[in-house]
Amino acid sequence: MKIGVPSEIKAQESRVGLTPLSVQELTNHGHEVFIQDNAGFGAGFENEDYQKAGAHIVSTAGDIFNDSDMIVKVKEPQSEEVKMLRENQLLFTYLHLSAAPELTKGLVDSKSICIAYETVTDENNRLPLLAPMSAVAGRMSIQAGAHSLEKPQGGRGLLIGGAPGVRPGNVLILGGGVVGENAATIATGMEAKVHIVDKSEARLKELQMKFGDRIVPLVSDEINLQDYVAETDLLIGGVLIPGANAPKLISREMIKNMKRGSVIVDVAIDQGGCVETSKPTTHANPTYVIDDVVHYCVANMPGGVPMTSTLALNAATLPFVLNLAQNGYRDALNSDANFLAGLNVCQGNVTYKAVADDLDYEFVDPSKAIN
Repeated sequence: MKIGVPSEIKAQESRVGLTPLSVQELTNHGHEVFIQDNAGFGAGFENEDYQKAGAHIVSTAGDIFNDSDMIVKVKEPQSEEVKMLRENQLLFTYLHLSAAPELTKGLVDSKSICIAYETVTDENNRLPLLAPMSAVAGRMSIQAGAHSLEKPQGGRGLLIGGAPGVRPGNVLILGGGVVGENAATIATGMEAKVHIVDKSEARLKELQMKFGDRIVPLVSDEINLQDYVAETDLLIGGVLIPGANAPKLISREMIKNMKRGSVIVDVAIDQGGCVETSKPTTHANPTYVIDDVVHYCVANMPGGVPMTSTLALNAATLPFVLNLAQNGYRDALNSDANFLAGLNVCQGNVTYKAVADDLDYEFVDPSKAIN
C-alpha cells in the first residue's frame, strides 16, 4: 500500500503521523511511504532519518494526497486538506467530529473512509489510541495551570505547591480517567491539595489505592459540585464521552462564584469542552479571562511537546496502520470489532452513532457500510 504523511498545518502543531522507526517497519513489509518535506522537523525528525528508513520525501501536500492510498495524520484535516481527499481514500487520524459539523460534512462529501483514533476501543472498552495523548494532556494540564496561576499570566499569583508555612493550592479534577489520573500524578507531585470527582466509586477506589491520602476522591452524585468549584484554585476538565460532545458540567453561574484569578484548564475542549464558558485557543494565545477566571483551552495540548507526543502516539497506532496496510480496511475492520469502532465516516455515510446523533445524520452501521 502507498501511505502518505503530510505536514500538520493546524496552528502550532508540530507532531507528525509516523516516526522514522514506524516508516522502517512499514517499508520492511513492502509498503511505500511518502513523507512531506520536513513534516517531522518540529518533532525532531529530519528528512534524512525518513530516507534512511526507506521513505520518499515529497515536496507538497497535494502530491501526498494524490499519490497515497492511506493518509496518516495526527490532527483532523483542515479545510484545504479535506478538499484533497478522494473517494475510497483511507484517512487515519484524530477527528473529534461531534464538535466539528463542517469537517464532518466535508468528509461525508469526499466519500473517503475515515477512521478516528479516539473511538478505537480495546477488549476492556478503553480507548488505546486516545490514551497516550490523554496522558500527555493530563500531565500538561497541571503544568499549564500552574503557570497560568502566576500573576504575570493573569492568575492569582499562587504557587500551587505552597511554601513553608503557606498552604498549597486546591486542584479540582473532573473525571478520573486517563486525563484525570495523569493530572493527579503531576499535581500530587507538586504537593497540591487534590480532589478528583468521578461518577464511578470503583474507579475512585482504584485512584485512592494508587495515590493514598494525597487525593480526596469525590463521587459526583454525592456532592454539591458548585461548592467545590468555588473553593478551587485550579480546575481541570477531563471528562469524556467517547466520540460525543463533552457534557457541560461547569455553568457560567459556577464561574462567577470562583475566586478571582483562579484557573480552568479544559482538556475536553476537543470534544466541545465541559465548561460553559470554554472556547478553543491555541498555543500562541492559550488563555482568556471571563469573570476574572483564567481559561486555558488549547485544543491540541500535546502539540506543545511534539517529540514526546509523536513517540507515544506511534507506539500505539503503528500496529493499526500496519494492519490496514497489510490487509486493507475491509478485512482489518471486519476481523476486529474494536478497530471497527474507529470508523466514523465511510463513503458518504456517518458510521459512529454519537456523531450521527450529535450532528443529525442518519446512522449507518459500520459493518454494513464496509461490505
